[in-house]
Amino acid sequence: MPLPGRIFAGDEELGKKNDDYRSHDGTIPIQQWPWMISKPAPRIRRKRVILGLIAAIVLYLFFKNIPTDLGPDQSLNGIPFVNPDAPTGPPPRSAVKSAAEDHYFNGQIRFYSLAASLQNIARTMGYREVNKNVLFAVADLQSASRLMPMACEMARWNRNTVHFVFMGRDSLPINDIHTVNGIAECNVYWHDARPDYSQWSSDFRMEASVNAALGHIHSFMHPQVYIVDEREEAFFMKQIRAKGIETGKSIVELPIDAASRLMWITRLDSGSLRAWATTYVDIVIHALPESSGSLIRLLKSIEAADYFGIRRPHLTVELPEGVDPPTMNFLQNLVWPPLDPAGGIHKSQVTIRRRVLRGKMSPEEASAQLVESFYPARPRDSHVLLLSPQVELSPLYYHWLFYNILEYKYSSYGSDSLEIEELMGISLELPSLQLDDLKPLVPPSEKLGSEPHQGTDTSEPPPFLWQAPNGNAALYFGDKWMELHSYLTQRISANHANNFTTPTRPTKTSPRHPAWLGYILELMRIRGYSLLYPSFSSDSIATVHNELYQPPRESMSPALPLDSDNPPPPLPDSLHEAFTANPNIQIDYKSHNLERPVLTTPLLSILPNAGDLPELATLPLLAYSGEKITPTASVKQAKVFADNFRRDTGRCHASLLTKQIIPMRADDLFCFDDEETEEERGAGSPFVAGDNSLLQTAIEQAVEEEDLPSKPFHEKEETKAEFQAHLDRQGRR
Repeated sequence: MPLPGRIFAGDEELGKKNDDYRSHDGTIPIQQWPWMISKPAPRIRRKRVILGLIAAIVLYLFFKNIPTDLGPDQSLNGIPFVNPDAPTGPPPRSAVKSAAEDHYFNGQIRFYSLAASLQNIARTMGYREVNKNVLFAVADLQSASRLMPMACEMARWNRNTVHFVFMGRDSLPINDIHTVNGIAECNVYWHDARPDYSQWSSDFRMEASVNAALGHIHSFMHPQVYIVDEREEAFFMKQIRAKGIETGKSIVELPIDAASRLMWITRLDSGSLRAWATTYVDIVIHALPESSGSLIRLLKSIEAADYFGIRRPHLTVELPEGVDPPTMNFLQNLVWPPLDPAGGIHKSQVTIRRRVLRGKMSPEEASAQLVESFYPARPRDSHVLLLSPQVELSPLYYHWLFYNILEYKYSSYGSDSLEIEELMGISLELPSLQLDDLKPLVPPSEKLGSEPHQGTDTSEPPPFLWQAPNGNAALYFGDKWMELHSYLTQRISANHANNFTTPTRPTKTSPRHPAWLGYILELMRIRGYSLLYPSFSSDSIATVHNELYQPPRESMSPALPLDSDNPPPPLPDSLHEAFTANPNIQIDYKSHNLERPVLTTPLLSILPNAGDLPELATLPLLAYSGEKITPTASVKQAKVFADNFRRDTGRCHASLLTKQIIPMRADDLFCFDDEETEEERGAGSPFVAGDNSLLQTAIEQAVEEEDLPSKPFHEKEETKAEFQAHLDRQGRR
C-alpha cells in the first residue's frame, strides 16, 4: 500500500517544513529547539528522604565512635590469622628412617602466612628506601622471649614503626607465643615467615627459606635495621648477615642480657639505628714521660669496659722517647680486641708510635703532633676519642658515648639541624674549673620541660652545651676534625707570616693544658661550635686522677745545671725535721682533684627523663667564659670574632671578610693566596700604614727561611701516602 505524501495532510502548518523558522544566518532560534520544551518538576519522594537521613545518621555514629587507640590489625599480622590452606602433619619421606634425619624435607618452599601481613603494612611507607621501619627477627623461641619486650618498648616510644618476624622451625602459633611470654598490649606488626613443613625442614631448606623471606620483606618493608639475638640458629645468622651486606643495612646483634643493659636502644629512631654498624671510633692517647702507672690504669679501664657486642674502637698510643719497662711489658702483652672465644681470626686494632726527638716541644710542634695522629677516612662516620693518661673510664663509658653519638649525629629528626652543625663533639668529663684553671665551672641546674611517655624522672640534671674544648676525655666528630686539621695547617703558617704581631699560642687557656686546646678553642669561638657535657651529680663517665699529674711537653721547664747560680735547695736543720711543700701548690692540686666514682649502674637508671635524650635546641648553652648565653647572641659573637680573626690573623682585606665557607675546610679564614690578587688591583695591604713593601719583603724572607709549603698540607706527597695507609687500615676493620 502506498505511503501518504504527508503525515499531517490536513494541516498545512503542521506539515510544513521547518525552513520558515530559521533565522537569516541559517540557525534555529534557541527558544524553538525541540529539546528545550519545559517539563514539570520531579516530585520529591518522602521515602527516599527518610532513607537518606537514616543513612547519614548511621555514618555519623560510626565515625564518631570509631576507636582511635588501636594498633596494627592483629588479625592480618599473624594474630590469630591462620591460612586454612597450610598443610598439617609431616611431609612424605623415604621408608628408611635414620635417627640423624629429623630434619629431612627439602621440598618447594611456601609461605602461607607472610603475604597477608606484608600487604597490611602499606601505610608504613615500606616502598621507600628511607623510612621508619625497624625489624626484629628471630628463629629461636628463646631469642623471641628476650627480644619481644624490647620490641614492645620501642613501639611504645612511637619513634619507629616496629616489626617482628618469626623465621624458625617451631610451629607454635604467634598468639600462643604471646601468651607464654606475657605479651598483652604491644603496638608491633607481627609477621610469620616460617615455611611450610618448617618442623621437618633441613638446614639447607631453612637457610633458603630465611633468604627468600628476607627478600619478600625487603621488597615490601625496606627495613632500616635488623635487630637479632647473638645466640641464634646458624642457618638464620648466616643469611641475616648476608642480607645486611647485600642491602647495606646494619645488623644489631644484641647480647643475652640486652633487656637489662641495652634498653636505651629502644629510644633511638631508625636514622640512628641505621648508623649502628657504620660508626667508627678511634681512641688516641698521648703518653707523657714517667706516666706508666696512669697509662696502664687507663688501658685497663678500656679493656674492662662493656662494648655490648659492637666493633671495638681502634687504639693508638703515642709514647714519648723514653719509656719505662713496666709500660713496655704491658703493651707487649696487650691484645686488642680480645681473642674470639669461638676461634675466629684475630685482627689487631692497636697502633703504637714512639717519639724520636727528646726535650721540650714548641706549642706548634705539640699541637701538630696531636692533630696528625688521626685523620678520618670517612668524615661522616669516623670520629676520634682523645684521652689523657690521667683518665679512668667507667665500664659503661661506651654505652653513654655511643648512645649520644647515634642520637645527636644520625637521628632522622635532627641530623640536618643548625644545632648539630654547631656541635663539635661530646665530652666524657665534667671539669670543675674553666680553661683558665682559676674560675669554677658551674653547670646549669635547671630541669627541662617534661614530655609524654618519658616515665619516671630522676634527680640528675640534663646535659649542657659549652663552647669550650676538653683535653682529658672528649670525642670530636670526623668532619669537625678535618676542619681543625685545615685550620691548624694555615694557622701555623699565619704564625710565621705574622710573627711581628701574632703570638705563637692562643691565649684563654692555662699552661697546665696542652697547647692544641687553645687552637681548638679559637676555632670554636670563630664558628660558634660547642661540646656536649654530662652533668651527673655523683657518678661520672670519666674521672681524672691528678696525683700523678705531668705537665704537657710544651710547658715543661728544661733541667738547669747545678752551679753557683743554681744552688740545690737547703736541707732541714735536723734529720728528724720533715720536708714541707709549697702551700700554693697544695691548694692548686686540691682544686683539680675533684674525683668522682665512675658509673657502674645501668645507663637508664641515672639519665633524666627515663633515658630520653633531650633535643639540642632545648639544652642550656654556656659561652667559653662559663656564662649562660642564648643561641642568637652566640651567633653574633662568633661573627664578630671571626671577622676580627680574618682581618688581624688571616690577613683578609675588607672585601674578603665574607668569603664562602667550605664544609670541613678553614680556607675562608685566611687570605694568603688572595694577597697577590689584591695588590694587582692596587688595594695594597690593609694591615700596616706606611711603607708596606718593606713588610712584604720581610714576610717573604721569613717564609723562605721556614720553608713553608706552597700547597695545602694534605696535598703533599708524603701526606697522601700516609692518608692512603690510614684508608687501608680503616678498610681492614
